[in-house]
Amino acid sequence: MLRFVSYDIVFQEIPGEVTLAVNISGCPHRCKGCHSPYLREDAGVLLDESAISGLLQKYGSAVTCICFMGGDANPRQVAALAALSRDKTGGSIKTGWYSGGATLPEDALMQHFDYIKLGAYVESLGGLGSATTNQRFYRVENGKLRDSTGDFRRQYL
Repeated sequence: MLRFVSYDIVFQEIPGEVTLAVNISGCPHRCKGCHSPYLREDAGVLLDESAISGLLQKYGSAVTCICFMGGDANPRQVAALAALSRDKTGGSIKTGWYSGGATLPEDALMQHFDYIKLGAYVESLGGLGSATTNQRFYRVENGKLRDSTGDFRRQYL
């Protein structure tokens, strides 16, 4: 069962998208320098069909993408919520997942996502905007991950 602590409309998480970022709690990673250590706790509101429907009803026309920030403890459930988001909007909304994992879990069902970020935050290497980052930002195209980390960085130039 996934829970979320907060959400916000953001402009930098997914390049070129107005994104509803949903911050999922229960993060199993313990990244040094994490900007959201409160997400390690199992706290917040149940993230289920009702919650997704409510968020999309409230913000659906104002956003072009929904991005699940975390959820590494249950990748199949994150994928199911992404599929639900597409269904609820008739496929008009794009979907993203920010995972702290180094690789995509086999059961992540990437066909439900347009964007995926992988990699733990390593403080000395920086986040996706850093030229030295270990993190990778991908576009899902034809069932394959296309590394678009460079595209992500260009938005900061």
